[in-house]
Amino acid sequence: MKMNIIDIEQPNWDKGGSLLPAIIQDANNKTVLMLGYMNKAALKKTQESGYVTFFSRSKNRLWMKGETSGNTLDFVSIQLDCDDDTLLVQARPNGPVCHTGTQTCFGDNDSDDDKESVTFLNKLSLIIKKRRKEKSENSYTVELFQKGSKRIAQKVGEEGVELSLAHIIGNKKEILNETADLIFHILILLEDAKLNINDVCQVLKNRHNS
Repeated sequence: MKMNIIDIEQPNWDKGGSLLPAIIQDANNKTVLMLGYMNKAALKKTQESGYVTFFSRSKNRLWMKGETSGNTLDFVSIQLDCDDDTLLVQARPNGPVCHTGTQTCFGDNDSDDDKESVTFLNKLSLIIKKRRKEKSENSYTVELFQKGSKRIAQKVGEEGVELSLAHIIGNKKEILNETADLIFHILILLEDAKLNINDVCQVLKNRHNS
């Protein structure tokens, strides 16, 4: 995906004493994830590497988000506010953003509305990625990854057939259950292919706009 960038000389660096606040927003659901600070070098590194990078005031050096935890932020786009002294960065998180384990540095919003929202698919994708990385014991997800790509593809096919049969029978409860199973296994397949549900949504969006 093409990233939207700006000229590193465009922000008003003098106004912030060479450091400007950078608000990080989830490119998919527009949730505010965190606040960091960037200097010219951090902005340049972010736009060139494709990973959000800050200037750490405590470490006194450039710091790529997730360089230790692996929970990086994939850079998507950046824009300036009306005074050219605040950066708004659109990114896609690879795991929890906060060091406390929450999805954002402002805590998780676990309301029932959010759980019923389609955006839960993005959260589920991150859970699958985390389980694959940590290789948790007694995890069906990890077991499926260990069996390999062919078995993962086979499971998607099996779940698709079961959904079709449920629809033919006309059992709405089973249709919902089998759809959930199919979507879950599709998310596993996407992770195995180094893709995610956001990539699929982008394809659908591009088709809709064409």
